[in-house]
Amino acid sequence: MDRGFPRIKICGITCREDAERAVSLGAWALGFIFHAKSPRYIRPEAAAEIAAAIGGGVERVGVFVDAEPAAVRATAATAGLTVVQLHGSESRAMLDELRRGGLEVWKAFRVGEVLPEEELAPFRGCTLLLDALVKGLAGGTGTTFPWDLACEAKKLGRVILAGGLNPGNIADAIRRVRPYALDVGSGVELRPGKKDPALLARLFEAAGGAERA
Repeated sequence: MDRGFPRIKICGITCREDAERAVSLGAWALGFIFHAKSPRYIRPEAAAEIAAAIGGGVERVGVFVDAEPAAVRATAATAGLTVVQLHGSESRAMLDELRRGGLEVWKAFRVGEVLPEEELAPFRGCTLLLDALVKGLAGGTGTTFPWDLACEAKKLGRVILAGGLNPGNIADAIRRVRPYALDVGSGVELRPGKKDPALLARLFEAAGGAERA
């Protein structure tokens, strides 16, 4: 699969083997989680080693939850990130501050049965990553949300669809939502932080089939 569309980010990468396999199958982006409470946490230095091994041509996304701007910038520099994903209660002012420093920034939102339009409104024109709302979890929930809400959000900015995506539903997600990109994590795991080679292969096969259909 080429890295045009569908664009797929494999998130929660913790080892070189999984990174190289995802890239070989066609991953557009790899996600590294720098939230210490996550079971998929990786040290910036370890992420840098993986980034160096896979080389260019793939977006390297750092996931942060309510980190200070200075800490985000320092981690991005150490890990060799190309994109920062803010997955907490960060403000538009913080997003703009990071952008002025030369970083591409995505803002994540958790979506339940209705679109959180008041939360989204300040981020109009930004890249919006929409994940499922599960109390107590910032991401990696393995749960979907109503995809018609993702279609509705496309009027506000570029939409990256996340939340419960796996080999069994990714083709339907691509056809129904046509998002800018799709973010997959727990749906291709053996356990938190370790990807299943067979599930990864099935995911990219299904995604490619959706685009050809």
